[in-house]
Amino acid sequence: MNVRAAAATVLFQVVDKGYSLSSALPAAQSNLKPRDHALLQEICYGCLRYLPRLETIVNELMEKPLKGKQRVFHHLMLVGIYQLSFMRTADHAAVAETVEACQSLKGHKLKGLINAVLRNYQRNQQRLDGLSVKHDAGKYGHPSWLLKLLREAYPNDWESIVEANNTKAPMWLRVNSKHHTRDEYLKLLEAEELEAETHPQARHALRLLKACDVNKLPGFDQGWVSVQDAAAQLSLEYLQPKDGELILDCCAAPGGKTAHILENTTDSQVVAIDADEQRLDRVYQNLDRLGLDAKVLCADARYPEEWWTGEQFDRILLDAPCSAIGVIRRHPDIKWLRRADDLPALSQLQSEILDAMWQQLKQGGTLVYATCSISPIENKEQVLAFLARTDDAELIDSDPSNPGRQILPGEHNMDGFYYAVLQKRTKLN
Repeated sequence: MNVRAAAATVLFQVVDKGYSLSSALPAAQSNLKPRDHALLQEICYGCLRYLPRLETIVNELMEKPLKGKQRVFHHLMLVGIYQLSFMRTADHAAVAETVEACQSLKGHKLKGLINAVLRNYQRNQQRLDGLSVKHDAGKYGHPSWLLKLLREAYPNDWESIVEANNTKAPMWLRVNSKHHTRDEYLKLLEAEELEAETHPQARHALRLLKACDVNKLPGFDQGWVSVQDAAAQLSLEYLQPKDGELILDCCAAPGGKTAHILENTTDSQVVAIDADEQRLDRVYQNLDRLGLDAKVLCADARYPEEWWTGEQFDRILLDAPCSAIGVIRRHPDIKWLRRADDLPALSQLQSEILDAMWQQLKQGGTLVYATCSISPIENKEQVLAFLARTDDAELIDSDPSNPGRQILPGEHNMDGFYYAVLQKRTKLN
């Protein structure tokens, strides 16, 4: 398939049909030659980052919008405008290839329309670009509800959050300490002329200064290293697992945190659960590549009586289902798939899981509550409400009035993430 046609199809599936980019993109890549995978990803990610701008321009250039089966050609125009506005592709090639994509999409009769719209944009680019950023959604590349949330929650930081969300995410590596120390692996990267830097807190993390294919990483197939953002790697620093413990990774897919625990403990029994059976395939794949073993269960964390009859856990890592608005730079589709009214429902689900998991924790045990969100209702407000209703819960190493640690997107080049460490008192005070 023509790569521009594939991009238009992906955008149609995400924006119009509500598919996630993580499901639509790999399916489209399977129909392309490997050399085109990166270009498809660049176009799709870029269009979703700047969707309101592109929509404004196309709508201005069209007398009436395309509907029904022709909607995919609306997205093809977005693809063309994105190339002309943001990519280094030569203008003539961008126009010609985008027009040619009509053939792959069985829209030969629309070639003239696509060509006319793109040529019109070229002639009037300065005016149209200015028009596209006259509204906040176009200027900041975020929906109005999310901008409102960010402004209210982070009045001094919201613009830097928006800027971070609209940049490409860096490539962080997690070094498997069963094979090498971080510094040893850094030398292996240097030998391959791959530059990287360390992280001040995530002790197994290395950030590549330039992203590369994982197959170029020394020992990737042998499990020497994994790709995982440094913010997610901090889960180990907060959980502090010990050898020989019974540990639960709750909502574990795709399994990076499960693996990180196993890489840094001996004789521990790790149970990994997730309610999405399909996503558990990634857990098995990651464990297999790394040569690690965990008890993996497809289970709803709210109802532990249905899947666990063993003893209580020494430690629980609860990476709760969330809005994921802290990882927008990695998943720009989140901006357009999420809605403001999703947050109360997610908060209720998190509350139910937190209460259920607390019953599975031993006295004296540690539960780390984590999300990849930056919305207060899912994070500090969630923890405050839990502490208020749970007599034997104690907040560790944190200000009780502002519990946990909120990492904002871009902080030390990390994703947005939240952590709160809770300990179960051995007896009530």
